[in-house]
Amino acid sequence: MLWLFIPFAFLLGSIPFGLLLGKIKGIDIREHGSGNIGATNVFRTLGKGFGIPCLLLDFCKGFTPVLLSEQFITQDTVGQSILVCTALGAILGHNYSPWIGFKGGKGIATSAGALAALMPPVALALLILIFLITTYITKYVSLGSIATAIALPLLTFYGSYSHGKIADGTWNKPLFIFALLAGSLAIWKHRANISRLRMGTEHKIGKKREGLSS
Repeated sequence: MLWLFIPFAFLLGSIPFGLLLGKIKGIDIREHGSGNIGATNVFRTLGKGFGIPCLLLDFCKGFTPVLLSEQFITQDTVGQSILVCTALGAILGHNYSPWIGFKGGKGIATSAGALAALMPPVALALLILIFLITTYITKYVSLGSIATAIALPLLTFYGSYSHGKIADGTWNKPLFIFALLAGSLAIWKHRANISRLRMGTEHKIGKKREGLSS
């Protein structure tokens, strides 16, 4: 019955908190800014009073089901496979919510929540550092997200390699597959941003954009 964590994670992840918070303000967030329901667009459109709660709620959508499933799942390959599928289910629920026509956000905050429950603190801290440094230097949140997505499977593989787990065959293959899929999915969801980055039209931090007072 442990596989039930996977649909549970998907349903929890599918709750469009960005859209619901916009409704509190009396707007459809999909019609403003980038049109995305994620925390970044909520920040830009409605301000931090709505953006911070959206970020935390989207984070918890990934963190909560993974943390719960960890309490019951074994450390063998089957158990770890269910665990990472639970994490992936939460991300897919956010990105392709059935409540809004199987559309959604880009999954960065939800992925961060899942990773917070899955990965050692040092690895997670390194990923956060990569995001913050890239975003600070370039002023592009999207580029920080893309850099972090690329680093995720590389860091996961290196962590196993540096501890000798690949050599002795004890490395967590399901976790690496999850990292590869989650990273690839994040890059795919940022394909429009990549196009705008190439054209020089991507939105930078601090640049004026459409928004509503909060």
